[in-house]
Amino acid sequence: MNVNGTHYRSIWYDQQNQKVKIIDQRWLPHEFKITELESLNDFATAIRDMWVRGAPLIGATAAYGVAAALLEEGASDKKLQKIYDTLIETRPTAINLKWALDRLTKSLKNVSEKERPNKAMELAHEVAEEDVFINKSIGENGLGLIRKIAEEKRDGEPVRILTHCNAGWPATVDWGTATSPMYHAFDEGINIHVWVDETRPRNQGAMTAWELESHGVSNTYITDNAGGHLMQRGLVDMVLVGTDRTTAQGDVCNKIGTYLKALAAFDNNVPFYVALPSPTIDWTLGDGINEIPIEERPQREVTHIFGRDKDDSIHELKVTSEGILGGNPAFDVTPNRLVTGLITERGVCEASAKALAMMFPDLAGV
Repeated sequence: MNVNGTHYRSIWYDQQNQKVKIIDQRWLPHEFKITELESLNDFATAIRDMWVRGAPLIGATAAYGVAAALLEEGASDKKLQKIYDTLIETRPTAINLKWALDRLTKSLKNVSEKERPNKAMELAHEVAEEDVFINKSIGENGLGLIRKIAEEKRDGEPVRILTHCNAGWPATVDWGTATSPMYHAFDEGINIHVWVDETRPRNQGAMTAWELESHGVSNTYITDNAGGHLMQRGLVDMVLVGTDRTTAQGDVCNKIGTYLKALAAFDNNVPFYVALPSPTIDWTLGDGINEIPIEERPQREVTHIFGRDKDDSIHELKVTSEGILGGNPAFDVTPNRLVTGLITERGVCEASAKALAMMFPDLAGV
């Protein structure tokens, strides 16, 4: 998508400098910085410490990490296993990480050591390009849902969408998942307004508001607990979120707080949709609540907060008194019964094992 009139992806390979570059999300939305990743440690740190974030982007970053590390550390089977083991431990919840690492290591097993680095880079490019295609397709399929709501609106009245966290293009290679239908609707001329949850503790909603504003999409940045209030007053037409892992039966693991939005939507008859790229489906799991590992992140993310002061400087501030402990589960699970539909690259389906298997007969059971 565009930043100040220039098109960027969240991760790309600079052919001229032969370096992988990322938009460093530690600084968004306050500053736009580009960081180069070279070593295995660079890629592991970028994923673990959330220089990059969002399941699809984590997968693409891991793929490029394999390629870069093979060039740096050697391409033997032992080195390939070391790279896999290092990267797989960085984020336990987002399934795209494992999906990308499994895809590359399986494809590279029968490739000679000499050819492995080049083949790995070729595969990493494929992962990135597929992500762009998938997200664009999700947008096209979700557009119909927004269009249908718009047709029932009075002239000039916007379609009001609530979203949680950042499932936008900074969380993917491009387009985003949950934001892709929004961009497609906006570009078609549909009047939309997006309620953007702040999404504590890392305030990732601020990135969503920033990217929507950059594209010209009307939005309002709201407190995490405002969504239910807005739904009770008929000010939300649909909830649209992303996912970091979805089980074979359609249980959705997403940023902490998503489950509460689904409960509020269910109680107020507001449709709750999930933008779901197929690589985010974990076909090995059924019961998301009991089977998906939930990452516990550092207490400091809760007890401290980043922001810009009146002098335009960025600081970290402590929001609790000394000695207060912080609990920081990064994700929660929304059971499929609360999900109106899953917007995939192949179409929209209900959140159930049968519907997902019918939508992806070539992947189900893998």
